[in-house]
Amino acid sequence: MYPIVVFLLDGLGDRAHGVLGGKTGNEAATTPNLDRLAAAGSCGVLYAVGPGRAPSSEVAHWSMLGYRPDEFPGRAVFEALGRGQAVSDEHVFGYAALRPAERRDDGWWLTGRPDSEGDAEEAQRLVERCDGIEIDGLTFSLEHVWRGEAVLRIGGGADERVTDTDAFFRAWHPMLRPLPFVPEAERTALACEQWTREVMRRLEGERFNVITLKWFGRPGRVPSFLERHGVTGAFAADSAFLRGLGIALGLEAIEAPETDDPVADLRRRVDLARERLDGGDTFVFTHQKTTDAAGHTKDPRIKQETIERLDAALGELPTDRAIVCVTGDHATPASPDVIHSGDPVPLLVAGPGVRADGVERFGELDCAAGILGQLRGPDLMPVLLNAADRPLFLGSRPTPFAGADGYPALLEPFR
Repeated sequence: MYPIVVFLLDGLGDRAHGVLGGKTGNEAATTPNLDRLAAAGSCGVLYAVGPGRAPSSEVAHWSMLGYRPDEFPGRAVFEALGRGQAVSDEHVFGYAALRPAERRDDGWWLTGRPDSEGDAEEAQRLVERCDGIEIDGLTFSLEHVWRGEAVLRIGGGADERVTDTDAFFRAWHPMLRPLPFVPEAERTALACEQWTREVMRRLEGERFNVITLKWFGRPGRVPSFLERHGVTGAFAADSAFLRGLGIALGLEAIEAPETDDPVADLRRRVDLARERLDGGDTFVFTHQKTTDAAGHTKDPRIKQETIERLDAALGELPTDRAIVCVTGDHATPASPDVIHSGDPVPLLVAGPGVRADGVERFGELDCAAGILGQLRGPDLMPVLLNAADRPLFLGSRPTPFAGADGYPALLEPFR
């Protein structure tokens, strides 16, 4: 049996661009190390939640790590955990963001967000002014985390099944009315609307005059990564919410900063993986956001160049003693102007005993011809566990934990 190492390059997938000769950034990039790994291993493409579906990073990770949508607690829970905050199912969690807004005939339109370091002190002061508001027996507590953003904790019997008020885009989009998904959440949705109006009253005349809400959720008990898959270890990321996701699964969260030298950052992640393998980990997951940021520039050449630079750090992966996977969580296309898209993400798996399938280059089109074919997120862990000689023998009952059959999103759990 072998350990498993995943190098997750956020937003790695792309679309074909005319300026790149009808290729994606991955296909146009010169990537000798990724090409060598692809030629030595098995390849495919991955859709984290299915073809055409554009997931957020947290939703994609949750699926790829083998957890069901009904087990998903909401990103705000991850934000709290990743920042060392205690969570319990007594509270509903949300994520709050201080924003400037302009009144128009058809509602309030968001016009930006606090950005500069000079905004930080003012933003924290304004968020603290809105802490502790009580509406209809529900208490809204805010814990500021940075530059006007805060974890919201709602006590008093709230329901998490409420829509966001934040349109998510940076500017010139309307602030939305919170709505219930189910009748039981009507009280909470109405309280969130009343809370928002009270916040606007308290912030009237300020440069930042609204607080939007999103990512509502509630912590719940789910099988740990060890219980579900039989392997465990480390989850390394710069983003607090991703470290919180790792904590929620019982993985050891490691802060892996991202600097202005992404190649050095990735090399440190490779070194970290080796260190954790030396320490006996059976699963190591590292995340890096550089390729996602490149996609968000909406310049295909920048994404191509970014992938070429990162390739330099992938020359000495521990494929001699571990099953190594390189992939992304979703596509962040360099055009058009969308946040994420539902396009395929290239996937390669290499290591002891992994079959070379004839693919010679890394990229969406080449990898799609590989032996792994087209996979959905829930297929990833079974594929990696199988390559690591750790598949669960279906038909036996060695564990009582739901989803340990390796197909948690495909088989209906017993209720």
